[in-house]
Amino acid sequence: MSIRKHIVDFLKAEDGPTAVEYAVMVALIIVVCIAAITTLGQSANETFTIAGDAVQAGNNAS
Repeated sequence: MSIRKHIVDFLKAEDGPTAVEYAVMVALIIVVCIAAITTLGQSANETFTIAGDAVQAGNNAS
């Protein structure tokens, strides 16, 4: 097969663009997941800090 035939076949193939579309979609999903985990992690940290302070205050009162 000649190089020209390979190039024409490559340009006609739809597998490459489909793979790129999936890669972009996965990358966006990962970014959204990281943002959500970061936000939830900060919120959970604040909640556990408040709970820990309340427990410590209860231990100091007795």
